[in-house]
Amino acid sequence: MADLVLDIGGMTCASCANRVERKLNKLPGVQATVNYATEKARVTVPDEVTVDQLVATVESAGYTAELPPPPRAEPESDAAATVPDTLASLRLRLILSAALTVPVVALSMIPALQFTNWQWLALTLAAPVAVWGAWPFHRAAWVNARHGAATMDTLVSVGVLAAFAWSLYALFFGTAGMPGMQMTFSLIAEPGSGASEIYLEVAAAVTVFILGGRYIEARTKRESGAALRALLELGAKDASVLRDGVEVRVPVAALVPGDQFLVRPGEKIAADGLVLEGASAVDLSMLTGESMPGEVGVGDRVVGSTVNVGGRLVVEVTRVGADTELARLARLVEEAQTGKAEAQRLADRVSAVFVPVVIGLALLTLLGWLLIDGSVEAAFTAAVATLIIACPCALGLATPTALLVGTGRGSQLGILIRGPQVLESTRKVDTIVLDKTGTVTSGRMQLLDVLTTDEADRATVLMLAAAAEHGSEHPIGRAIVAAAELEGPVPPASSFASEQGNGVTATVGDQAVIIGRASWVEARWALALPDGLRSAVDTAEAGAGTAVVVGWDGAVRGALVVGDRVKPTSAEAIRRFRRLGLAPVLLTGDNSGAARAVATSVGITDVRAEVTPAGKLAAIRSLQAEGRVVAMVGDGVNDAAALAAADLGIAMGAGTDAAIAASDLTVMSGDLLSVADAIRLSRRTLGTIKGNLFWAFAYNVAAIPVAMLGLLNPLLAGAAMAFSSVFVVTNSLRLRRFRAEAVVSHAARQ
Repeated sequence: MADLVLDIGGMTCASCANRVERKLNKLPGVQATVNYATEKARVTVPDEVTVDQLVATVESAGYTAELPPPPRAEPESDAAATVPDTLASLRLRLILSAALTVPVVALSMIPALQFTNWQWLALTLAAPVAVWGAWPFHRAAWVNARHGAATMDTLVSVGVLAAFAWSLYALFFGTAGMPGMQMTFSLIAEPGSGASEIYLEVAAAVTVFILGGRYIEARTKRESGAALRALLELGAKDASVLRDGVEVRVPVAALVPGDQFLVRPGEKIAADGLVLEGASAVDLSMLTGESMPGEVGVGDRVVGSTVNVGGRLVVEVTRVGADTELARLARLVEEAQTGKAEAQRLADRVSAVFVPVVIGLALLTLLGWLLIDGSVEAAFTAAVATLIIACPCALGLATPTALLVGTGRGSQLGILIRGPQVLESTRKVDTIVLDKTGTVTSGRMQLLDVLTTDEADRATVLMLAAAAEHGSEHPIGRAIVAAAELEGPVPPASSFASEQGNGVTATVGDQAVIIGRASWVEARWALALPDGLRSAVDTAEAGAGTAVVVGWDGAVRGALVVGDRVKPTSAEAIRRFRRLGLAPVLLTGDNSGAARAVATSVGITDVRAEVTPAGKLAAIRSLQAEGRVVAMVGDGVNDAAALAAADLGIAMGAGTDAAIAASDLTVMSGDLLSVADAIRLSRRTLGTIKGNLFWAFAYNVAAIPVAMLGLLNPLLAGAAMAFSSVFVVTNSLRLRRFRAEAVVSHAARQ
């Protein structure tokens, strides 16, 4: 099976997207989702189905399809050129139609303006609007009719043509063309009051209202996708590659893994890679949404498109093109925007049968009024109002527009939502399980304390231990060396030897230094711990630390306590989880003493320690068996199974690819506060979707009976229908104002 994306052309409403989707899904083995807002189809196809077959299937439904063009090397080209021709032509059609319609409506509504034979001027002005202005609706209705289908355009086209045709009949064969004919306007259609009236203002005004709605809809769809386009345009354009010691400027597209390139202060990092030389601060706001830069040095991973704000770096390329972090983020955002929530699938099923039902209701209304009242004019008014008011366009826009804006805003804040199904999960979650290392804590070992006996001072213990550990790659050794280097130069050592998992020995000056586990130092080197030092070590290990002892001259002289510090924002994040109705659980493979110390410091009471990766999976399933809906937050390979099993998997973006691949939500910063923001944004996006769908359903349910009863002027019906689509889109755009509390919190701490 292969996953493809097709650009679909010619869709004018949600019914069109449903038709294309149904056609594609009839192909053997094909699974397709068509999104009206993004005008894309995401298709999973077996090997025996070709792209040409997919394109032909879409074209047989009356639309166009093609593979998206490859990304251009110069995405910053003239922005005006990227505006679709359809949007420009729609704007021109709207402006000219509105200019012709205003005098028609004024003449029809205001008796004082109705001079002798005014109706013929109205016809002259309205005819171009009803024919040329509404041509997109007429053309789409005809194409769909040829393929045996009916869409929203069918309703609009039939309504406009019916009003225009009735007016022509009244003018040429009725009494409406007589000199001195006058009309009045009423908000509520009055049955029987149109024996010599024309509906030119209805034909023209409905066209303008719906063209206006379409134009606003098209503009706002572009705005709602702006975050993704901005993300794609963040990449660097060229790089200074080092070849045989010579600096060569090349386009980013020419980079290959293994190339080395230079990054000066203020420049964008051209591609994902590892730092070979230099140390600097890197602005990660593109990924994490946070303004504070992160420090990088030799051996650290850097991400393409982030900005070097400090020193000079030499970076080796590890990933290019579609494999880069930026490309992966863009794919995740686009996949999320293409999906459908369960509520939207229900709306799709309704809209698929809605248009034929509405046409049937309009015919029923026409016949009913003719039988009950006998007035052709009243029957016609009610039938046209029913056709126009019932267009289900708002149903099709309810989910895609909210998803476009919500996921786009999330990408700006470093929050990636995989799809609408994730939104449904965030509403139901009541328990959040947190991995300890790298999630609640920083994931980096740091020196917490230096313990000494009476025979040694703190500085001597630290410096001799750091000198002995200088050749070690163990995280504990690196933490000790890093702490010592902050206080001064570390003396050189010789005769370094390591015993894996226990400790190291080295000669520093004329001292033979031993550093390692207390049990190893006692058993291997027969050095006893003084009672006072032993109790201090036991106390440290009962808390959140790991202690190693240091000895020289045949005696233990001190101990160093190393631990993983709790992130400064973790406690506040736990409080926010509780406010969101989530019960926190700490799940870790560490010893129970360290786990409980961390849990106590951040306010977690439910602690499950010394858990294996398989045990983490079992713990998630155990909580689910208790009836809880579980979210899991993790960052390591050992968390991947638990993340996949949880009802909502949340990966920290600084974690492994396996954890991110198994998750539903990815938080690119390492801050738990951003996890709370991610849940808030997801819930607000879901709330917006549900609000949009409620409005769209309630509007049609309430308006159709009113129109069928003849109580709604067709002109107002057209305005109301256009407004319903505009309302749904603008309601979704409110998500652009979502603010991350994590950013506010960080600003307050500075």
